[in-house]
Amino acid sequence: MGDGFLGQSIGFRNTAGPEKHQAVALRVQADRAIFLSCRMEAYQDTLYVQAHRQFYRGCYITGTVDFIFGNAAAVFQNCMIYARKPMENQQNIVTAQGRTDKRQTTGIVLQNCKILADNTLEPEKAKTKSYLGRPWKEYSRTVVMESEIGDFIDPEGWMPWSGDFALATLYYAEYGNSGKGAAVTSRVKWEGYKGEIKKEEAMEYTIGPFLQGETWLKAAECPARFGLSD
Repeated sequence: MGDGFLGQSIGFRNTAGPEKHQAVALRVQADRAIFLSCRMEAYQDTLYVQAHRQFYRGCYITGTVDFIFGNAAAVFQNCMIYARKPMENQQNIVTAQGRTDKRQTTGIVLQNCKILADNTLEPEKAKTKSYLGRPWKEYSRTVVMESEIGDFIDPEGWMPWSGDFALATLYYAEYGNSGKGAAVTSRVKWEGYKGEIKKEEAMEYTIGPFLQGETWLKAAECPARFGLSD
């Protein structure tokens, strides 16, 4: 159902607030789904990228806990990703990718995005821990590349789910990022965290090889970058 869906300039908002915990604004499980210049606004678990291949371009996404999560092959390009002020006992986690098998071709890729604190979090950012992601499932895979990372992100960058679960089997990597939160020198020392990867490895997570986007994205005639910026 919904394969090949293209949504443009649509808003998706869950108004439950942080006190209601999980409150999804949008769940996507269609293959070859495209979202252009859309807004997804909530707190915990804003955007559920559940399955198949998905592409987001120029979208505005806000949330607190695990607010981009799921087990699709999902690429986000030129998106504004804003962490909000969570409840006092919570941390902000941008992604929680859920790959359950190392043979799955799934993962979350943030390319040329801005990852920033919104105006509710900015004055409180010193009191709130914020991270790029944590492993929802054993083979969680997330790549942040060519993006601007704000100073609200903890220098460790990534957060464990529970104890040492998935820390040796996940794949987390960064490439060519900028901003005050982009330095990898103080990042976590997990076996699965790859740090700053080489250009050749980063190319594997662009929309051509990762989403097989040369066919369906070009056919949709939507704006897209098929390689790296450099």
